[in-house]
Amino acid sequence: MSFNTSPALGVDALWSLCLALVRERRAGAAFSDLQGMGGLRWQEEPQGWVLGAGWDDAAVERFALLKPVLDRRSGGKPWVIGQLGQSLNGCIATRGGDANYVNGEEVLTHLHRLRALCDAVIIGAGTAAIDNPQLTTRRVPGEHPVRVLIDPALGLPDTLRAFGDGQAPTLLVCDAQRADEAAKRLGGDQVLGVPGLLDSASGAMQLRPLLDALAQRGLHVLFVEGGGVTVSRFLAQGCLDRLHLSIAPVIIGDGRPGLSLPPSAFMRDCPRPAGRVFRLGGDMLWDLDLRGSHA
Repeated sequence: MSFNTSPALGVDALWSLCLALVRERRAGAAFSDLQGMGGLRWQEEPQGWVLGAGWDDAAVERFALLKPVLDRRSGGKPWVIGQLGQSLNGCIATRGGDANYVNGEEVLTHLHRLRALCDAVIIGAGTAAIDNPQLTTRRVPGEHPVRVLIDPALGLPDTLRAFGDGQAPTLLVCDAQRADEAAKRLGGDQVLGVPGLLDSASGAMQLRPLLDALAQRGLHVLFVEGGGVTVSRFLAQGCLDRLHLSIAPVIIGDGRPGLSLPPSAFMRDCPRPAGRVFRLGGDMLWDLDLRGSHA
């Protein structure tokens, strides 16, 4: 009788497999062409990748967390995942905007993995102005996503790192009526003017036209990284398919809230998304399927 004594494959090997899947997806490969990589097989019902044998427990759990993103096919309608890192009492930063170290190292690494798995990473103008983020995948191997900064008021300075560091393509999003104005400052290649981004009557931001405009550029798998106002707006308009909500064991007094949605009169009207919980270091990550929500 013989026994397989080969060591189980771990998270590093799994991540290499994830990146291979994303490269093939972006190249437009049919998922049937990828069968067998790392023991993977594609099943139609319920749709998605199934991981084969030979992986350790940590890799199996990580695959379960990343699988909804990996299951996205090339083309089709946009698919959007959002994330927020918050305190036990639902704050994402202090009142002054300090969000450093709300979550631990493992959540930050997960954040960079989501960037690498998605075609574009989206943030609002407030987050861009306060954090001046790079929005790259520097913590993990993987390609940088296209960086999308939503700034209808054109208030962001052209000195932000995302506009000038050359590490990845960057798009400033505004209504189409102000695209020429933005292009004079940043150049036309860094401006995405979206017809109908702002409602003509109310001036409220409309996100569906933005998703359609990004899809027209081949950006179908989208990651809304923040901040709280932007993620809340995507959620309220039904533009999120999934949400990763990371909760850290810290209490922030009178801080900036995370999700902020229109009020509900009754608990029966409040969505209860199907969800799973994953431990990432000292933090707990809720993986919420918003398309599976029920009242």
